[in-house]
Amino acid sequence: PSSECKQNNSKGQLFLSTRASKFLPFQEVKIQEMADQVPVGHIPRTLTVHCHGTLTRQINPGDVIDIGGIFLPTPYTGFKAIWAGLLTDTYLEAQWVNQHKKAYDDLVFDAKTFRRIEQYRHSGHMYEYLARSIAPEIYGHLDVKKALLLLLIGGVTKEM
Repeated sequence: PSSECKQNNSKGQLFLSTRASKFLPFQEVKIQEMADQVPVGHIPRTLTVHCHGTLTRQINPGDVIDIGGIFLPTPYTGFKAIWAGLLTDTYLEAQWVNQHKKAYDDLVFDAKTFRRIEQYRHSGHMYEYLARSIAPEIYGHLDVKKALLLLLIGGVTKEM
């Protein structure tokens, strides 16, 4: 509250004046480590990124990107501030974004990759290959992996 409000002991509600407000594009993005950079048996680390202005709507799920920005703290407020002490969450204020690869739609396969896919397809063990490819750093638990595979790609086809 302003010093004038404190002096006059004024109380009341605040109302949003949309005509006098300036709205700016904002996007909060959570980025995650690449799977090949995660140590075996660990969970990928995530980081919150705040994008403003022209940097919004440039990043989509599945994109491989480089981000340059300012690493800032988000201080806790209220009761959580008392409980946490000097600890804070952090985020990255994006200043620059470079995209290496858009989503998987933009992937280009070479002839060798197509041959491997065809080889797996005609082997008769595609279900086993796909199940083993889920969480390869975890040995065994093939039944759980098969259940996860069916949850990911399974379902019934709708016929009208």
